[in-house]
Amino acid sequence: MSEYTLYCFAQSGNAYKTALMLELCKLDWQAKFVDFFNGEARSPDYRAINEMGEVPVLLHGDARLTQTGVILDYLAGMTGRFGAKTPEEGREILRWLFWDNHKLTSYTATYRFLINFAQTGTTPVTQFLEQRMRTAFKVLDERLEDRDWIVGTNASIADISACGYLFWPDEFGVDWRDYPGIGAWLERIKAIDGWRAPYDLMPGHADLEQPRD
Repeated sequence: MSEYTLYCFAQSGNAYKTALMLELCKLDWQAKFVDFFNGEARSPDYRAINEMGEVPVLLHGDARLTQTGVILDYLAGMTGRFGAKTPEEGREILRWLFWDNHKLTSYTATYRFLINFAQTGTTPVTQFLEQRMRTAFKVLDERLEDRDWIVGTNASIADISACGYLFWPDEFGVDWRDYPGIGAWLERIKAIDGWRAPYDLMPGHADLEQPRD
């Protein structure tokens, strides 16, 4: 049995943040498939695991962790990797984690879901979400205009968090050539030893014959 168990599914960018952190830190982990698109996350059994009905959930010994910011901070503390070097840097990482969850991931994930999975087509709601998403992209692109990483001189959990949904540009209709700072930064993340793409890292993608436990 692996040391860490991650409840996840391949299409979840939030789960990918945790899976990527586990992989980059070369931790012993296994994926536990959650059949999100058939309603498993709303089932009583899953709500007993996470009352919020969300993915991911990370199990480590007696610890049961939810919310990616919390999980990434926990893993950084456990491994000594991708964390802050000073209290000031820690606060800056926390600032960008909050920004990502509120401004970047929230709009990008919702827009992608409606356009790519629900296939709603263009609606006033998707137009609003796309505008907010692109505004967040501009903020991040400007942040990365003259620096390699979001905080400090090395990759941190701020980077791992913010990149969670950005390796699917075709699924929400973005060309990173329009945001060259983000495009170059994503290439730097891909160059970190251990990086793997979301659909190669987690179970449940349509191209897989069956989910792996």
